[in-house]
Amino acid sequence: MPPIWVRRVLIAPVAFAVCVTLLLTMPAWLLIAAIFSPFGSGRRRGLRVLWVIAVYLALEVAALLTLFGLWIGSGFGLAMRRPWFQRAHYVLVGQFLAVLYRQAKSALRLRIDVEGEDPDIAAPGRPELIFCRHAGPGDSFIITHALVNWYDREPRIVLKDTLQWDPAIDIVLNRLPNRFLSKRSTHPGTMSAEEHIATLATGLDSDDVLLIFPEGGNFTPGRRTRAIERLRKLGLPQWARRAERLRHVLAPQPGGVLAALDAAPEAGIVLVGHTGFEDLDSVSDVWRGLPLDRHLTMRWWSVPPADVPAGREARIAWLYDWWAKIDAWIAEQSTRERADQGR
Repeated sequence: MPPIWVRRVLIAPVAFAVCVTLLLTMPAWLLIAAIFSPFGSGRRRGLRVLWVIAVYLALEVAALLTLFGLWIGSGFGLAMRRPWFQRAHYVLVGQFLAVLYRQAKSALRLRIDVEGEDPDIAAPGRPELIFCRHAGPGDSFIITHALVNWYDREPRIVLKDTLQWDPAIDIVLNRLPNRFLSKRSTHPGTMSAEEHIATLATGLDSDDVLLIFPEGGNFTPGRRTRAIERLRKLGLPQWARRAERLRHVLAPQPGGVLAALDAAPEAGIVLVGHTGFEDLDSVSDVWRGLPLDRHLTMRWWSVPPADVPAGREARIAWLYDWWAKIDAWIAEQSTRERADQGR
C-alpha cells in the first residue's frame, strides 16, 4: 500500500472527484441501462449493478465529507481518539452499512435470516471474541452491519490491507481500533499478525467485540486444497487429515484465535456460520447469478470463556471441533434449502 500521506493527500481527493463526476453522469447511465435491459427477463443485470454502484458512490462522497468535517471538529485530528469522536465514527459506519444493506438487499434480491437467538451478543454486557466463517462477496459487510446496527456493538476488525484502496474505508477504519494486515510475515510496524490481534483484543470494554475470520480468506475449492497441502508441508499431518473432512469451510488458521484468547481471557466467544454465497467464487459468477435471489442464513453460537480449554494444542483441537460443527451445519442447511426449492 502507498504511505498514509499519499493516500490522504493524493488518493482520497482524486477518488472524491472521480466519485462526484461519476455520480453526475450516473442518471444517463441508469437511463441507458434501463432502455437496453431486457424487461421480459426480469433480470436487468446492468441496471441492478449500476444502481448499487450509484448508491455506493453517493455513500462514499457523503462519508468523505463527514470524515473531513470530523477531522476539522476534532482539532485537525488532535481529539480524534476521544470517546465522542470514536462513537461518531461508529455511528457513521452504522449508517453507511445500513443504507448499503437495504439497497443491495432490494436490488440483488437478498433474504437474510438469523437462526436461533444469541443473548450474549444481543445484550452487551461483556466483550466478545467473534470467529466467523468467510465465504462469498460481501459477507464481512453483512456481519459488520449486524454487529453495529442489530446488536449495538463496536467491532474491532482484522481486515486485508488492500481494502485501504477505498478512501472512506481507509480513513474511518484507521481512525478506529482495527488492523489492516497483509499476507506477509511482518505487518504494519515490526509486529507480527498475532501481535496485532493481541493488541486489538486487549482492553475490550462491555460493548466491544473483536471480529476475526480464521480461514484467512473466502472459501473456494482451490483454497481448500491449498490449505490442506500447506498443513502437510508444515509437518502437521493430524490437522491436514482433519481439514480434509471439512467440505464447506477452509482449515482455520489458529494463530490469531490463540492470540485473541490469550489477550482477552474474560471475553465471551461467539462462533458464526452462514450459507448463501458458497458458489460465487468470482466476479463472473456474481454477474451470471444476478439478480442473486439468495437466502443467506446466519447462525451464532455462544461459548462461555470457561468452556475454552487451556494449552495451545487443546485450543487448536477446540477450534477444529467448532469448524467441523459449522461445516456440518452448512451441509445440513444446504440440504434443507435444496429440499425447500424442490417443493
